[in-house]
Amino acid sequence: MDWTKLIFDLIDLRSFSNLWYWIALAVTWSSASHWVLGIPYDMVLRARRRGGQAEADLEDMVRINISRLLYIEREAGVILLAMLAFALTSLALLGFLYKVEFCQAVFLIALPLSFVGMMSIATARKIEATGDRGEALHRRLALHRVTVQVIGMISIFVTAFWGMLQNYNVSILPG
Repeated sequence: MDWTKLIFDLIDLRSFSNLWYWIALAVTWSSASHWVLGIPYDMVLRARRRGGQAEADLEDMVRINISRLLYIEREAGVILLAMLAFALTSLALLGFLYKVEFCQAVFLIALPLSFVGMMSIATARKIEATGDRGEALHRRLALHRVTVQVIGMISIFVTAFWGMLQNYNVSILPG
């Protein structure tokens, strides 16, 4: 009995035909739209409904998280951007030039998430500059969340289209 053949038969290494990849894609975008600037969106809804202490807690969490994001961006932003560019370029070349399906799959998740990350930094800068509080803060966080959801929907559509195309091209069925 060949153990490596058995293992590779049990674990499908092709990403787009693997159910776990699609579950990971759904969880990734669900989490990205729930955690707005590192703050759970239910906290925004609770602050909008109840006000008072819930509003103060939200404003404290926003202040802490945007300070953290902007500190990281100011201290290591250039290095992180260079590393991200290298990683995305490597994934794109390996995936689309050398036809490594796993790299294509990771690239189709990582590229849109990098846009979400840049958008999060831009939103954090706006909140810091304008000092949003109360309803203005709720609107800004809701707009950020909707934009993340739109990016996620487009990403899932493009990934599904590309995955179906890859599965069709690798199909074992004749014709």
